Amino acid sequence: MISFYLFCFLIYSVQLIFLIRSWSEGRKQMDENDYSEPVSLLIPFRNESENIEELCRQLAKVTPSVAEVLLIDDHSEDDSRSKLERCSGSISKLKIIDNPGQGKKTALAHGVAMAKGSIILTSDADCFFQDGWVKQMLLPFADAKIQLVAGPVLSRIERAGFLDRFQQVEWASILLLTHFFFIKKQPLMCSGANLAYRKSAFLKVNGYAGNEEIASGDDEFLLKKIVLEFSGDSCQYLSRNETLVLTRPQNDFFGMLNQRKRWAGKWSYHSSISHSLTAVFFGILQMVWLGSVTLLFLGLFSIISFFAIWLGKILLEKWVLGKVLYSFNKEPSFGVFIKTSLFHPVYVISTIFGIIFGKYTWKGRSQ
Repeated sequence: MISFYLFCFLIYSVQLIFLIRSWSEGRKQMDENDYSEPVSLLIPFRNESENIEELCRQLAKVTPSVAEVLLIDDHSEDDSRSKLERCSGSISKLKIIDNPGQGKKTALAHGVAMAKGSIILTSDADCFFQDGWVKQMLLPFADAKIQLVAGPVLSRIERAGFLDRFQQVEWASILLLTHFFFIKKQPLMCSGANLAYRKSAFLKVNGYAGNEEIASGDDEFLLKKIVLEFSGDSCQYLSRNETLVLTRPQNDFFGMLNQRKRWAGKWSYHSSISHSLTAVFFGILQMVWLGSVTLLFLGLFSIISFFAIWLGKILLEKWVLGKVLYSFNKEPSFGVFIKTSLFHPVYVISTIFGIIFGKYTWKGRSQ
């Protein structure tokens, strides 16, 4: 029994060390030569009243760098639209349009059709942008073979307590995996909160055709279609602080669980074996961590082994995920990593059960 858990810890350690080495090797500074191409910033929104005031401030920072900003209203039921209309007069190049259908994919597809720019840049209504964000996301397109560019997303720390910090550490693990598969030319995932692509590439792969009925996945399904059409070399991931987009954290555990169920629910629709193997590996791993509690009932040596394995897990995750977060000037305390390491297996298993047996509600819509 002890040998099994030690073996699993060894496999986990090798995986994390392998991933963090790729993080260090792949984060090269880009050529800063100016490159100009018209950019259309697309932000779909639904029931975002609490975020509109900050969104207007963020848009004021980036509008000088884009040809236009298209805000697509996905049938908001609150006062999001009226708030945006009040601040739109002070922001040049901003246009609010209606989603002719329903859902984020339809909203984005309509935005692309209406866009004047040859480069489409997408984000969400609850995001915060760096001053040079647009320029940095545009630079890779100087290479004609690049069709899609993805950037990092982290949640902000807005409140005291553990939950915001847990979400930020979890985001770091997502960035690490995303970066690894991009540099291996087998992109696995990306975030529509920080994504750019050629309008011509979107049209070439026929946008979201074939997965319109799936509520989420506007980012990953498009990524997969572009890789299939243009190869993995056509996609690039910029894992640097200059390209970082911050998003607001979920307010409570159930909100976070709903969001993760929405994200993870799309993985069952992927035909890629890398998606399946990654999901299965990390799902089984969380069950192994939870199962290791049985060591506490098998004698003194097993108890010592339990605490040694978990201490090793905590220290390893602090080193690896701490290094990722440090790249973006974030430094969670050691206590945050202890709590995250203990809580994460329970959270992942809860998400899996939620996907299998439950539904989720997002922006007032049930799935």
